[in-house]
Formats: sequence, C-alpha cells, structure tokens
Amino acid sequence: MKGIILHGGHGTRLRPLTHTGPKQLLPIANKPMSQYCVESLKEAGITEIALIVGGAGASKVQEYYGNGEKFGVKLTYIFQDQPRGIAHAVGLCNDFVRDEKFIVFLGDNILKKNIRDYIIDFEKSDSSATLLLCDVDNPTRFGIADVKDGKIVKIMEKPKNPPSNLAVTGIYFLTPSIFDVITRLKPSWRDELEITDALEMLLEEHHKITYHKVTDYWKDTGTPEDIIHANEVILKDMKPYFHGKKEEGTVMSGNIMIDENTVISTGAKIVGPVIIGKNCTIGSDSYIGPNTSIGDNSKLSKCDIEDSIIMSNCTIDCNIKIRKSIISHNSEIVYKRENSDNKIFLLGEGSKISL
Repeated sequence: MKGIILHGGHGTRLRPLTHTGPKQLLPIANKPMSQYCVESLKEAGITEIALIVGGAGASKVQEYYGNGEKFGVKLTYIFQDQPRGIAHAVGLCNDFVRDEKFIVFLGDNILKKNIRDYIIDFEKSDSSATLLLCDVDNPTRFGIADVKDGKIVKIMEKPKNPPSNLAVTGIYFLTPSIFDVITRLKPSWRDELEITDALEMLLEEHHKITYHKVTDYWKDTGTPEDIIHANEVILKDMKPYFHGKKEEGTVMSGNIMIDENTVISTGAKIVGPVIIGKNCTIGSDSYIGPNTSIGDNSKLSKCDIEDSIIMSNCTIDCNIKIRKSIISHNSEIVYKRENSDNKIFLLGEGSKISL
C-alpha cells in the first residue's frame, strides 16, 4: 500500500498562525502535526508517501521534509493549484497510486493508535473503502456516517441535523475505484469536491464500505483549542529525558523533556508535562507549568506559562501569566509593568508585543 498526506488548505480558523505557512507545520509537542501522520504510516510499514501541497506554504513543506530520507520514507510531492476539496486532492494521485490500495491522511489529524491492524484488515477485505469513525460532541462540524445494524447507510458533510455523532475521521482506506467516482463529482456549495460526496456515491453504486470505530485518541486540529488539547495529550504520554543543564536551586517535577544545550537557571520552576527544545534559556523566577511546549532557541525569563505552545526563536520577558496560548516563531513579548492578570495570546510569526 501507498500513503497520501494532504498538506494544503488555507487554515482560516487558525489565523494569524497560518499567515506565513501551512497549518500542518504548526508544532504539537515540538513536532509538526503532519509529522505524526508520516510516522504513523511508517510505523505501519508504508514508506512510499505522496504529500499534496499547494500555495505559498509548499516550499516550507519541501524544505522541512525533503525527500523523506531523514524520516525513513520516500516522499513524492503532488501540487494542487488551489484548495478544491479533499476529493480533488485525492484525484490528483491516480498516477501515484496506480492499481494499489492506499490510505489517505489529512495532515492535521492526530491519531494515537497504531494503524497497522487497520491496514492488514483492509488488505484482506473486498471493501472499496474503509473508514475510521469516532464519536464527537459536535457532529455538525464533521462529515457524519449514519450506521444501521453495523453497516454504513449514508455519509454526509456537516449536516445541520446529524443522524448520528459518528464523525468520519480524516483517515481513509481506499481502492482505485474512488478515482472514477471523483471524475463524476460535482462541486459542493463550497465549490469543492467533497470526499464525503465521493464516498456516498460509492454507497449508492453498491460498493462495500466498512468501518472501524476509533476509541483511542483522535483529534482534527482545526482550531487553536484543538491544537492545545492535542499538545496536552501527547505530552502526557512522552517518555521523559534530560539532555540540558540544570543549575542549583531549580525545581523540576512531573514528566519533563529537555533537549540539548538548554539551561534551566537557578530559581526556575518546571512542572510537567513540559517539553523544551534545544538551545533554550529558562531564566530565574520563571515558572513553566503543565501542558507546555517550548521550541528551540527560545529565551524565557520572569514568565508564568501553562497550557501553551511557544514555538522556536521566541523571547518572553514578562511577569504576566500566559495561559492557553499559541505564540508563533520569532515572536517577542516584553512586559514592563507589574501585573499578574492572566493573558491569552494567539500570535503569528514575528509578532512583537511590548506591554
């Protein structure tokens, strides 16, 4: 089998974080979210992967992943001129897939469970497609499957009156039969070719579509709140390590991951789960609380941070409380007055704030 990862889209719900790059490169636990998709495929034995890219962010994706060698996979880049829907993106992969069964991952989906068993089951089956379904609290946000007596009877995109709360996750096991259907699709009201419409057409034409219900963690990281929650879940399951330097008089507890050449200064307090990248400085009187990620080359002092993502090359020198925030690469926050009120930030790349 081959793998396909969709790495396009505008990421409008994540602006301003996505003004300078694709949302799938936003880090969760100091790793781009799409890398979790690459690693999931590799762990399941799929090493030939196509990345669907487009727009200004395409070059950043290619710069990060290269030919895939450092990730143990072989990557092919397929360009989509503009966002035309998931089905359109899949349709571009006909020549890449040829006559094989394949798996499609939306690059902003996080799935903790190893997909190897799903792949083995699909390879043995006579299904035209297999879907992973997951119970959700807000089904109007997702493609929804209506299941009766263990069979999918209908698939619809973001219904106003959902017949169930079983969301179609962004992970699809498909056969080449999908390509003929895609050529006959008509654009939706969003002027996109919807994968849910393609799957529904398969059903109507009496193709067999099976499903598995995901009970492990799955998250479609479409909003800042989703990303922060995924960051928390992944941090909790990481194995602790310490490759930096800790000065005397520091306090560290919980699940903590510290990378090379990072210095934890006297008087700093870190309560995990926390991950801190390479070449960082955590200054005196800093508190880094649970569920926080800090990217490489960042300098933090006199700060109080919890439930947040601080990306690489950031400077934070303030005595305010930062909570449930995402601060993008190369940002700077300097605070010059005494104030302990909680602050929430959603800062795009290169932001500078002086308070």
